[in-house]
Amino acid sequence: MARTGNKNIQAKLVLLGDMGTGKTSLVLRFVKGQFFEFQESTIGAAFFTQVLSLNEATIKFDIWDTAGQERYHSLAPMYYRGAAAAVVVYDITSMDSFQRAKKWVQELQRQGNPNLIMFLVANKADLEDKRQVGNEDGEQYAKENGLSFLETSAKTAQNVNELFYEIAKRLAKANPARQTGMKLHTGRQEGGRRGCCSS
Repeated sequence: MARTGNKNIQAKLVLLGDMGTGKTSLVLRFVKGQFFEFQESTIGAAFFTQVLSLNEATIKFDIWDTAGQERYHSLAPMYYRGAAAAVVVYDITSMDSFQRAKKWVQELQRQGNPNLIMFLVANKADLEDKRQVGNEDGEQYAKENGLSFLETSAKTAQNVNELFYEIAKRLAKANPARQTGMKLHTGRQEGGRRGCCSS
């Protein structure tokens, strides 16, 4: 039963947020199904890929997990430029991380990409007893800024796959089937041709 309408979409996805909010843990949970209680801080950025198959499309995610430390902030535009989706993460036990998340949202909005799929993610939902940021605070902020909102826990895997599937579904919807042939220019053939016969 061949599905003729199936299209392949390659999409750059970037995770932004304060240090210690669990960005890497979210990605590892999604890509490898793993969770580590003590996750080393990301230096600069880490790169992952993952493929999701939906009925209507196959989405290959190129995931950039950026470092949360202030000293790496200036590198961030290098990673979110050209991204199809951005996930801004905060930690529900840290009001500071929520305030920083708002700054990331503003920075992304200033870039002015109207097609960017943006999610605000409240991570560490398993730490309910230490919660500083109410669910309704995150939800309200997301609504006011046209973002999608989810509470997640990389530890328990709550909503982690849902987050990436939701992004994949929106990417599929945003890429109508008739565009399938136009994505081919991503394999950099033009640079490789010159040296083809010199060996």
